[in-house]
Amino acid sequence: MSRVPLNAALLLLVLLLFAGSLMAGKAWVPLDAWWSGDPRWMIIAELRLPRALLATVLGAVLGLSGAVLQGWLRNPLADPGVLGVSSAAALGAVAALVLGVASQWGVFAAAMAAAIGAMALLAALTWRAESPAAFVLAGSVLASLAAALTAFLISIAPNPYVVAEVLDWLMGALTDRSFADLAHAAPFMLAGAVLLLLTGRSLDALTLGSHAARSLGVDLRRLQALVIAGTGLAVGAGVAVTGVIGFVGLVVPHLLRPLVGARPSALLVPSALGGAALVLGADTLCRLVPGAGEVRLGVAMALIGAPFFLALLLGERGRSWG
Repeated sequence: MSRVPLNAALLLLVLLLFAGSLMAGKAWVPLDAWWSGDPRWMIIAELRLPRALLATVLGAVLGLSGAVLQGWLRNPLADPGVLGVSSAAALGAVAALVLGVASQWGVFAAAMAAAIGAMALLAALTWRAESPAAFVLAGSVLASLAAALTAFLISIAPNPYVVAEVLDWLMGALTDRSFADLAHAAPFMLAGAVLLLLTGRSLDALTLGSHAARSLGVDLRRLQALVIAGTGLAVGAGVAVTGVIGFVGLVVPHLLRPLVGARPSALLVPSALGGAALVLGADTLCRLVPGAGEVRLGVAMALIGAPFFLALLLGERGRSWG
């Protein structure tokens, strides 16, 4: 399928899921409530519209960052979590919660500061190394360290209510997110997305190997800097405002790659649209699960992504044996 019809189909799917996200929930609200005088329109205007917009932007940057990382690392199992930025942002948010920061802006600022710090450390560790292996190892070290420090902070939390709040945040959700949350996160996520989109032509050249890419004029250190900064800004801001939501960057590029071919640049925009559609659809389903509460989006994505990841591993093993 050519890119234009595929992108148009994905965009239409995003628009349909966006409209569904505005209507669906424990209380169904028709879209004509906006102009028919139905008082339920406040549910859409105050609760569901910012949530749907945030889901769209978050899904787009997660899908896009997954496609870029898989092209850069030349590893189909790469995911934004490989950078350690998600873990670092989670560490910052948990530190703020344990220290008693009550405001959403305070938690966001702490999470984003930790994500930026992780970006800077990752750049320092890998700046002179052009090999993706060094990038993966440094990201794994950061992720492990951040996870250990997060567990330490949870263990010394002053009371069980803080622990419950931290665990609830770590599960990831779009529940009760407002336009203020969107305003905090969207500029960072969009800036990161722009940086990631600039990597397309370099990623195409990199499919020929690092030496061939360098001979074609690709600056591998510039490419590395774009990947680190773009993924750090986009994923760090997303984690800072919604908690940890994984597997989007793994699942979406794999589903779309057979439709767009092997060129990494051809996968970037479809992955962004596909990521937006996946998060919108999953978040809507979370609200429709029977019961008084909602399933957390991070939990739902893990339930979707973990079997998908296992299937990929089994497929890779089967091909290697064949």
